Amino acid sequence: MIIYLVSLIGGLAMILLGANCLIDGSASVAKRFKISDLVIGLTIVACGTSAPELVISVMSSLQGSAEMAIGNVVGSNIFNVLMIIGCTALILPMKVGRGTMSKEIPLVILSSLVLAFFSNDRIIDGASADVISRIDGLVLLCFFLIFMRYTFAIARSGNAEEEEGHKVKQFSIMKSTLYIIGGLLGLVFGGQFFVDGASGVARAWGVSDSIIGLTLVAGGTSLPELATSITAALKKNSGIAVGNVIGSNLFNIFFVLGCSASISPLPMGNINNIDMMVLVGSSLLFWLVGWFFKERTISRGEGALLVLCYIAYTAFLISQQ
Repeated sequence: MIIYLVSLIGGLAMILLGANCLIDGSASVAKRFKISDLVIGLTIVACGTSAPELVISVMSSLQGSAEMAIGNVVGSNIFNVLMIIGCTALILPMKVGRGTMSKEIPLVILSSLVLAFFSNDRIIDGASADVISRIDGLVLLCFFLIFMRYTFAIARSGNAEEEEGHKVKQFSIMKSTLYIIGGLLGLVFGGQFFVDGASGVARAWGVSDSIIGLTLVAGGTSLPELATSITAALKKNSGIAVGNVIGSNLFNIFFVLGCSASISPLPMGNINNIDMMVLVGSSLLFWLVGWFFKERTISRGEGALLVLCYIAYTAFLISQQ
């Protein structure tokens, strides 16, 4: 147990340090090449902070642990929206660009709906089991290519909104590169140490694999996104904070699950339509809190609502044990 606790605490420290380095390095690159914070958040930061999900899901797929692979992605995306956006808004209300509300967040809703459709073979096709097949995986990868094409298109056209009112440190290319690489390494290895420690503690307490996948592993692999978004918000880079969550969610479903399912078909197992409904519902709630009440600003009250929704979902999962 002591080894697991040391791994958990050490992993968390590496994650926090890595997130800070990644934010400083990527923001410096954004400023140097006149790329918006949103685009950096959607690409470099999102892909980097999703590396733990990619490693865990692909390894789970290779080892035949489909439930862990799917639960990791579904749980991570729910955690990203409800806990990360919620906690970040609690610290500092988040202004969301009009383009993000009308284009990027609807893509998150679309990705959740696509996954929900792919995971309901029994209802849609009358199949004997719900499986994300290799064909489904290839389709998800095609969606990922479309998303990347869109992201680079808005980067070239300069249509992504710029954030105002913050100062970004500018480093040399070499120093920025070292910060980004060092930050990513800290996030990846820190996330792995944290997941190993958390999983060991959970199993010592007798918690099931499906609960571990949807909660502890999902939350652990999403800690880089949490640390990165909170750090970005504190540095007044809300474009990176929002873009990180959006890009990470799209990366998780389209690329991580796409790769995992392409390697080996993924039976849904105990991941059911309640989890899919929470996934789609959290994406819709993300869009709604941005538009309503205080237009295009996620307030502290709305952040608290998102966090409470996640706590309720986690309590429901535990009650099903």
